[in-house]
Amino acid sequence: MSAPDVAAVGLDVVRAAAALLDGQIVRTPCLHSRTLSRIVGAEVWLKFENLQFTGAFKERGALVKLASLTGEERARGVIAASAGNHAQGVAYHAQRLGIPATIVMPVYAPQVKVDGTREFGAEVVLAGENFDAARDTANAIAAERGLVFVHPYDDAAVIAGQGTIALEMLDAVPALDTLVVPIGGGGLIGGMAGVARALNPAIEVFGVQAARFPSMWALRHGQSATYGDASIADGIAVKSPGVITRELVARHVRDVLLVDEGDIEQAIVMLLEIEKTVVEGAGAVGLACLLRHRERFAGRRVGLVLCGGNIDPRLLADLIERGLARSGRLARIVVAVRDVPGGLATVARRVAELGANIEQIEHRRIFSALPAQTAEVELVLRTRDAAHVAELRRALEAAGFGLRPE
Repeated sequence: MSAPDVAAVGLDVVRAAAALLDGQIVRTPCLHSRTLSRIVGAEVWLKFENLQFTGAFKERGALVKLASLTGEERARGVIAASAGNHAQGVAYHAQRLGIPATIVMPVYAPQVKVDGTREFGAEVVLAGENFDAARDTANAIAAERGLVFVHPYDDAAVIAGQGTIALEMLDAVPALDTLVVPIGGGGLIGGMAGVARALNPAIEVFGVQAARFPSMWALRHGQSATYGDASIADGIAVKSPGVITRELVARHVRDVLLVDEGDIEQAIVMLLEIEKTVVEGAGAVGLACLLRHRERFAGRRVGLVLCGGNIDPRLLADLIERGLARSGRLARIVVAVRDVPGGLATVARRVAELGANIEQIEHRRIFSALPAQTAEVELVLRTRDAAHVAELRRALEAAGFGLRPE
């Protein structure tokens, strides 16, 4: 099989896509983060694609593709498969252009993305447990109804649209020497890497994937891929990279790196707390990569793409609490107390004296291995940091309370 024609997404094509997009999408800011730069030991610049109207970069490629359709194709209507962001990009711009749209989404797609897609007037079909299953259903419906399939990543027009992000980043910060870009199917990094290296052959582009969905990493490193059931980075949970995109990655990408789910969680919370911006899992993997692979990027001038912000609010609430626990600002301590009047009050008073606040309390008499007339009290406390938690534990033990080991 011959290599795909990657010239179809060359610099001139991407510049034409940028001209088409001008005034139709948000030219998102690319801003320096002093705090993140200090933390990771590199000069960090953030491209806020989570500020697009649909909350993600995907509408760039979607609009370029839809604009390329003939009148006959527009009349037939389009169909797309997506975990959510491509769905919203296609649905929104199809509505603007008067094109009927059908979107197939996995049954476990975040509800915020499903609702957003429906609000843009698209017919939503929920099918399959992941993107690959949804794509198979979309292909079947396209053949049955004669719809035009708008591929989320393996399409030259879509890739060209995504590549416009690199044009904007290097226009804003010409001195960038490194880009770290999320990879699902490869449309984003395929478009950006070719453009970046055409503008600056010395720039290095790194891809990053969730370790649970290491499809492009496996291809790059000649390894077999083992996949998890799901990832918090659902937007890049793709098992089958594109044919065009894998060729672009092979030509222009320095390396593909992996991050764990915990890295992604930490990055989401850091971006919320430090930059006051909400990102989804896929949007946080660039920062997660800098945190996980600090030595690879030390001293570099790095551009990250916050590619989407469509995270379920309930998941975000859980991640905030998990982040607080990880940093020692939310702690669980299990204390053994005498089961007598005032026993619980004694513990609460001592905790208050030590400057902690009780968030939640559970008092167990029956389901405990402790002796009779002794109760187990589980405290969830608001604390200052890990050192404060250690201080609390020492003080409670010194006061004669038995503590369950951490």
